[in-house]
Amino acid sequence: MMMKYRVHEVAKDLNIPNKDVIDTLEKYTGETKKHMTALDENELDLVFETFTQKNSSENLDVYFAQANRNETVVEPEKPDVIIQPEQPAARPAVQQVSAPRPAQAAQQPQRAPAQPSHAAPGVPAADQKPVRKAVKPGKITPVGPKPTPPKAPAAPRPQQQPVQRRPLPVNTDPNAAIKRTEGRIVDTRTSHVELDKYNEKYDRLASEKINTANTVQKQKLTQRSTQYRGKPRNSRKETESERLRRIALERKAKPITIQIPEEITVGELALRLKATAAEVIKKLMVLGVFAAVNDTIDFDTATLVAMEFHAKVEKEVVVTIEEQIIDDSEDKDDNLVPRAPVVVVMGHVDHGKTSLLDAIRHANVTASEAGGITQHIGAYQVRLEDREVTFLDTPGHAAFTTMRARGAQVTDIAILVVAADDGIMPQTIEAIHHAKAANVSIIVAINKMDKPGANPQHVMEQLTEYELVPEEWGGDTPCIPVSAVTKAGIKDLLEMIILTADIKELKANPDRAAKGTVIEARLDKGRGPIATMLVQNGTLRTGDIIVAGTTVGRVRAMTNADGQKIEQAGPSVPVEITGLDDVPTGGDIFNAVSDERLARELVEQRRTEMKEERFNSRTKVTLDNLFDQMKQGDMKELQIIVKADVQGSVEAVRQSLEKLSDEEVRVNVIHGGVGAISESDVMLASASNAIIVGFNVRPDPVAEENAKRDGVDMRLYRIIYDCIGEIESAMKGMLAPKFREVALGKAECREVYKITNVGTIVGSHVTTGKITRAAQIRVVRDGIVITEDKIASLRRFKDDVKEVAEGYDCGIGLERFSDIKEGDILEAFVMEEYRE
Repeated sequence: MMMKYRVHEVAKDLNIPNKDVIDTLEKYTGETKKHMTALDENELDLVFETFTQKNSSENLDVYFAQANRNETVVEPEKPDVIIQPEQPAARPAVQQVSAPRPAQAAQQPQRAPAQPSHAAPGVPAADQKPVRKAVKPGKITPVGPKPTPPKAPAAPRPQQQPVQRRPLPVNTDPNAAIKRTEGRIVDTRTSHVELDKYNEKYDRLASEKINTANTVQKQKLTQRSTQYRGKPRNSRKETESERLRRIALERKAKPITIQIPEEITVGELALRLKATAAEVIKKLMVLGVFAAVNDTIDFDTATLVAMEFHAKVEKEVVVTIEEQIIDDSEDKDDNLVPRAPVVVVMGHVDHGKTSLLDAIRHANVTASEAGGITQHIGAYQVRLEDREVTFLDTPGHAAFTTMRARGAQVTDIAILVVAADDGIMPQTIEAIHHAKAANVSIIVAINKMDKPGANPQHVMEQLTEYELVPEEWGGDTPCIPVSAVTKAGIKDLLEMIILTADIKELKANPDRAAKGTVIEARLDKGRGPIATMLVQNGTLRTGDIIVAGTTVGRVRAMTNADGQKIEQAGPSVPVEITGLDDVPTGGDIFNAVSDERLARELVEQRRTEMKEERFNSRTKVTLDNLFDQMKQGDMKELQIIVKADVQGSVEAVRQSLEKLSDEEVRVNVIHGGVGAISESDVMLASASNAIIVGFNVRPDPVAEENAKRDGVDMRLYRIIYDCIGEIESAMKGMLAPKFREVALGKAECREVYKITNVGTIVGSHVTTGKITRAAQIRVVRDGIVITEDKIASLRRFKDDVKEVAEGYDCGIGLERFSDIKEGDILEAFVMEEYRE
């Protein structure tokens, strides 16, 4: 490996300024070198070639004449240089000077050493001792090759005294006398130079320049006594107080900047201040705050401590996962476009809300509701002329307070339906309060104007008691008399809806991620959790990742209010979606997000917070409430498991039952869920000694058998009045129903036949019990009660029969219901009267 040969060393050896070498290299390589820059082989060749050609002479006679007079032998440094004797006299007197071949460049014959003055002229040079002259290593003078001079007769020369010679200048006059320079003569003008020959010399020169005499070698100290050898006796270890003082001075000289959130632990603050926890605790004690390492201090206290450490404090802004994935930015006015108004229909039970909505939609929804009572929130979209209007139908019963509040929160206009013959009722007052709290516009529809006892003036008088002054009396509340039966006043009501919507100038931005509210949710056995959602801003598309409360999922399918599949839904459009991992709670806000991993992490955080809240809500026994806990030990507790078809009904039934608690009996709903009554529900009821209340659901066969075996009481209802009334009577010890349901048997639909002039016939197979002609039929699909009907016809083959036993096939015709599907279960039952 070649050692480093620097620019200043080359200039020194060539006896030229450093600037000449640097300028030459910059001229041919384009790079500016420093005087300490090491050169590679190509750059050395370039320098030698340049200065050799620059200092070459056309006539060498003067040089050789001077050299013959001052001839001195320099001992060769390499063993491969051969000193040859003088050529024989038979050589021609004059020879041509030519450049030697590369192979002969290293074998140039050397001049014989100069003879002293007393030597005989005839003695050959090889027999005389050479005069050795000390030559400084590394001195190389680029001169041309020395040709053989013409043979001249030997003549005695006078003795010359040794003269201290200086290096030959580079820029010399060619006619001047040239002195013989020190060192070996090297020809570098040829096209090929064997550099390997000279690399060894450069390596040796460079190694000699490196002085290693003063290098300190590392020595491993094996004995403790030798570790302090050579150190001054007064040297000692830095004490802790000195170290702290030094660190304090360093902090003061160069203050650090830290970020502190609203709350921070003492240990975390110490890490950010690059101090120990003990130091931070001492500063806190000085400030009058006593805190341990894991205790939390507020931002102001942490700031005072940081100032004691000469640190600059910045407020740390904590970015939550919600802020990362949910866009809550305000929309610019340029991005907003008009949207359809969302109208909620509210009022007291049986005042004609759904009938009025039927008249607007030209549909018949009331017939499908149990007992003619709305028990779910229905979301519909109706087209009025060239405008779209979204309607929400809310229940009117007292148990559905949460549903009414939810409906009022997500809407723009509230239609308050008041029966002209009944006037203001308790649920009407509650609906008014919900609408005012949600700050929505109220339109009063005075319904049932076709009845003889209708008195709209009395209704308007009652409205003034609740700060709703009709427009006819100088107020701002429109009061429109309508009739859902005769369709009178419907057109005026719709015009008022459009007018109110135009005044409010409802707008939304469809070009952003969707945001809205969960209206209702249920569990379908085949499709999983299904949620009815109202998009309030943005556009919801199939495949979007949505977070709704404590549920997350991807929109797999989306249908509109008419049951048609759609790919996207804009603002004010109600849709029904599938793809969530669980049944969301009605009223939850949903957001479409882009990062599924962060969305699932956010949902886990929300679920954990709910568990902690539920755990903390339990009353712990303390000395203050010890007596109350002892009294509750004597209290009788009724454990109830609630199962319903939709999540909103679960909440309504739970709240209604818990309100029945009194001083003697406390109702405790230990579990509430959506879907059919399963085996796990029966096991939970058996373990906790609870009863199961089913609302619009049925048990599966395994659960029904286990309930009979374990003696678990299951109460199944379709109307919430019956559920609340029966349990309230049982709590008071007055449970004495006059009628009870007796199950006869079950049949499974195997085939559906459409027969002209007859209708729909259900080809069934009786699985358990028997089916009688006089029995009532309950149609159950995936554990959810679809409808209740009566048998219109019962046949085996072509014969009418009174009953069909287990294991036989039959054809069943129902009176009203015709939307039967294969796999539906037909339960036959009768209501019988009994005495206590």
